[in-house]
Amino acid sequence: MQIDIFTGNLAQRDADCLVVGVHDGGELCAAAAALDRRAGGAISRFLKRGDFPGRLAETLLLPAAPRLKATRILLVGQGGKSVTRRNWRKALVAAVTALSRTRCASAAVALARPEPRELDDYLFGRSATEAIHAALYRVNDLKSGTKPAAPALARIALGPVRPTRAAAARRGIAHGQASGKGARLMRDLANLPGNVCTPGYLADQARALAERHPSLRVRVLEEADIRAEKMGCFLAVTQGSDQPPKFIVLEHKAKRGPRAPVVLVGKGITFDTGGISLKDPGAMDEMKFDMSGAAAVLGAMAMVAELDLPLNVVALVPTCENMPSGRAIKPGDIVTSAAGTTVEILNTDAEGRLILCDALHYARRFKPQAVVDLATLTGACVIALGMHHTGVMANDDALARELVDSGLRADDRAWQLPLTEEYGEQLKSNFADLANVAGRDGGAITAGAFLARFTKGLRWAHMDIAGSAYVGGGAKGSTGRPVALLTDFLLRRAGR
Repeated sequence: MQIDIFTGNLAQRDADCLVVGVHDGGELCAAAAALDRRAGGAISRFLKRGDFPGRLAETLLLPAAPRLKATRILLVGQGGKSVTRRNWRKALVAAVTALSRTRCASAAVALARPEPRELDDYLFGRSATEAIHAALYRVNDLKSGTKPAAPALARIALGPVRPTRAAAARRGIAHGQASGKGARLMRDLANLPGNVCTPGYLADQARALAERHPSLRVRVLEEADIRAEKMGCFLAVTQGSDQPPKFIVLEHKAKRGPRAPVVLVGKGITFDTGGISLKDPGAMDEMKFDMSGAAAVLGAMAMVAELDLPLNVVALVPTCENMPSGRAIKPGDIVTSAAGTTVEILNTDAEGRLILCDALHYARRFKPQAVVDLATLTGACVIALGMHHTGVMANDDALARELVDSGLRADDRAWQLPLTEEYGEQLKSNFADLANVAGRDGGAITAGAFLARFTKGLRWAHMDIAGSAYVGGGAKGSTGRPVALLTDFLLRRAGR
């Protein structure tokens, strides 16, 4: 998709379709009013009939009026005159979705925008580009029938932007293109079924990513290597599966910038049955999304490599299945982590923290400036925050604030949860150094407290994406979150 900005008059744009906003009651936005004047009042005369009241995200395609180069006009409802970022994004996604159903190959979009203090020209370019990628995403399904034709839409111009701010907006578009492609990679991986997207498949995708980008270097630890690293918690989870585990190490080597890397750790459970603590069958099919942390990390690395950020970044992906079998771990078993800490397994469905704790210990060898892990870790986080916010916990409040602030800028919101010592005390065990669960109360936070035991001396944050990474039910699919948040976080760490 080719995305650019325009600085001049919308009516002069040589595009198949001109897209303008209409507020409640049929009131034209500024760009629409100017277009209407050029078209001799054709738009306002149509709106006076009352057929398009301007409700948020409604669209209507009209034939273009005389004196316009375009052949179509798309009206998009923008609701009230006070345009918020959320409503602007909704209107833009609705517009692009409507365009994708036509045979328009090009469009110029001039919707009313939020105030510059809410959305400056750089963020306008980046956020709009990310929204366009999201709107045009098509699920990589395995249906045997004829696939629908790909959208004809190939070029979008966004504006109008003042000429003095064009460079900032275009920089935002370049960053948004890389972020949008990273989110697409995440969604493609997460949407695949567990019999296709196995640990070996994820490792192959990491190798393919490294082949496409010279700045990336990959190493995949096999089961014997994992055993040599004494990752007893990771091995305990995988021992019930016939699929061999993989531990993916993907590094972006910057040409310049600080030597200490940012380390991203992604949970890669390619299918989670719960193990011996078997999950309820209802919606168990959605447990193919339990590798969304791994998919997000690989998507972020694709973005980092495409932009060739002046920042060393390391992705660590422990990946395996959690299956019940005669070899599977049992409640009451005690295993030893790579850090030497013993863990009593009270619930085999609390497996994500087990593979992550060994990965967090492995991260120490890189002497990182910061470590961020991402995981669809707990249903408790979904109960607490729903699907709207990613849960953030950290042993460093400044790092947590960085992530939350990045989520605000990226429209990919997160919320910091407390991580005080009381939660860690709930993990006491009579037989081991700690237990892997602590009951229902504060379940998302006690999971974070478990991971915190393995991060002493590190600046670390944990992101529980169980509610934000995918949606279930009839609309089942990956959302691509939180790649946009990670994009903002890493761009700022890189000084971009």
